[in-house]
Amino acid sequence: MIRHLHHNEIDRRKWDECVRRAFNGIVYAYSWYLDVACPTWEGLVEDDYKSVMPLTAARKFGFRYLYTPFFVQQLGVFSVDKLSPEDVRRFLEAVPKEIVFWEYNLNTFNTPERGAWQLRQNLTHELDLIASYEDLETRYSDNTKRNLKKALKAGLKTPPHISHEAVIALFRNGRGREVAQLREPQYDLLRVLLRVLDERGMLHVRGVAGEDGALQAGAFFADSNGKVIFLFSGTSDEARTSGAMFLLIDQFIRENAQKNLVLDFEGSNDPQLARFYKSFGAKECVYLQARKNELPWPIRWLKK
Repeated sequence: MIRHLHHNEIDRRKWDECVRRAFNGIVYAYSWYLDVACPTWEGLVEDDYKSVMPLTAARKFGFRYLYTPFFVQQLGVFSVDKLSPEDVRRFLEAVPKEIVFWEYNLNTFNTPERGAWQLRQNLTHELDLIASYEDLETRYSDNTKRNLKKALKAGLKTPPHISHEAVIALFRNGRGREVAQLREPQYDLLRVLLRVLDERGMLHVRGVAGEDGALQAGAFFADSNGKVIFLFSGTSDEARTSGAMFLLIDQFIRENAQKNLVLDFEGSNDPQLARFYKSFGAKECVYLQARKNELPWPIRWLKK
């Protein structure tokens, strides 16, 4: 039986144990991560926490809705046992009826059929690190190999200690100027997520600096359930020509080769970013977004 539980009714120990043991567990689904990313989250629980589904629920203008929080790419149903499309459908049908609008991302293992919701495909890219570095390197594109040679020739270095703020500043001073939806509250949210990940030993920070010691590329990787997620990154103007981000990812792959890990690049539907991730041998993976709009007319029409 699937039960809907409000935030304060959820047994956090059992919830997190389910996510930890789930064949498709992922860092975004742990209660402590959700507490930061979506403080109002609720949950659907099957039996004694055999399977769970976080509900990232909120309220606006009196209407309840599901949304995709910042720094949470995939949620959906997580289970100790293998999931069928029918299992996922049962969970989606158990979402409370008073939640009238959904834009909710499932995970790559959730493949329900269409129902009272629509399904839209999104892309992520994953690289299995179980092979040797030498084998993984053979899958790099010619362009990636050229950029790595350029980075090494330029004398780029990988400093052992990089501050969180230095990486965030790289992004804000670069691509962040074009991303209007990321403002100070979102950066504060990221800072808290990094802290809670770090406290649990689940955060890896990597960076690449020029010969002058100035940071040119930096990235945060979140590690859980046999998957390392490329959570956030930033580059300087110099990185565009130096190959700094190519070197950063190559070094991470080199360090973690022959481990039972999957590197999830956390995207992207953007063809340019997708091409970059594929240049390291990453494979395209589909995850679905469940969408539903039962808002009253004319709000429903306006939301479309």
